[in-house]
Amino acid sequence: MNREELEHAGRRGISAEDVAAIAAAVTCVTVVGIGLSLSIPLLSIELERRGASSTLIGINTAVAGIASICTVPFVPRLAARIGVAPLLGLALVVGAMSLALFPILPGIALWFPLRFVFSMTLGALFVLSEYWINAAAPPERRGLVMGIYATVLAAGFAVGPLLLALVGTEGPAPYATGAVLMLAGGLPILLARGLSPTIEPGSGQGLLGYLRLAPGALAAALAYGAVETGIFAILPLYGLRLGYDAQGAAGLVSLIALGNVLFQIPFGWLADRFDRGAVLLGAGLAGAAGSALIPLTAGNPLAFGLLLLVWGGIAGTLYTVGLAMLGDRTPANDLAGANAAFVVLYNVGLMLGPPVIGGGLDLVPPHGFAWALLALFLVFAGALAATERKRARS
Repeated sequence: MNREELEHAGRRGISAEDVAAIAAAVTCVTVVGIGLSLSIPLLSIELERRGASSTLIGINTAVAGIASICTVPFVPRLAARIGVAPLLGLALVVGAMSLALFPILPGIALWFPLRFVFSMTLGALFVLSEYWINAAAPPERRGLVMGIYATVLAAGFAVGPLLLALVGTEGPAPYATGAVLMLAGGLPILLARGLSPTIEPGSGQGLLGYLRLAPGALAAALAYGAVETGIFAILPLYGLRLGYDAQGAAGLVSLIALGNVLFQIPFGWLADRFDRGAVLLGAGLAGAAGSALIPLTAGNPLAFGLLLLVWGGIAGTLYTVGLAMLGDRTPANDLAGANAAFVVLYNVGLMLGPPVIGGGLDLVPPHGFAWALLALFLVFAGALAATERKRARS
């Protein structure tokens, strides 16, 4: 945008229709997030109950990332044909039906294709909801809107396990609860179907094309996928190596999750007032600094806990600010495709992060966990600085 356009945008504010559209998309994806956070531990527990090994459970869980990588790139094209709101509704129905089928299917073999279908619908839901939010958010409020979205979604993810504790893990009740939540996510979409954006014909760029278009934003998706999943998967193991009991080690993850909830809106606000590339680079460097401080504070539970709260919250803003930057750097007709590329790279990071960080823990015990994360943050910050410098010169 040129200066005149930015000044006009600043005066324009946010309309009631924008608010209604954003609220519908945020409500939809939050309700789905509750169902998803309920289903992930539920499916693992049920697989173990059926005699599956930890390795097999891990492979079944990894199907989610594979499904997203394989199918998400085709979502914008399909949405352009049938509409954003109808495709969201279809994904919600198919996802709810898939979740309800898990306890009915005998054995374990059929869970793999069913997990693929279930995860495919989730990928479509996140791509289209985030595209809708990004498209409806005014440029001068995009960071704040994305911060609110990330905060509400993080809170929704915290609700799922609590619901699971209430309804239990046996019988059809937990699956029915998740399925009903997914169907309930369709209500705001139905009410706001007339406000859903129309996907314009894009330039037909593939993943490499979007990487050239918005390299910093997509690097943030890759880095966040690796860091977030690695932290959640490996931090409890690091806690055990430090001498925490199982409950205390699991509690460390709760501090990261709480930081995610607390820091999204403030960083979204910052991203609306300063250059988003600079805010993103600051978050990456702060993540690296926090990683370097972990071994120094690990012996003091209070200092360690405070560091995890702040460090985890700042790390979580990579996704929020990255999405806002994606909306800035991408033409409107390419935004849906770029959002799909964003989700694909997040899932690539999701599959790469745990082996890298877990490998660090094994190679340099116990603080290899922190050193691996330090390396990931530094690689991201270096790559982002290089792309921002190149963009400034051009």
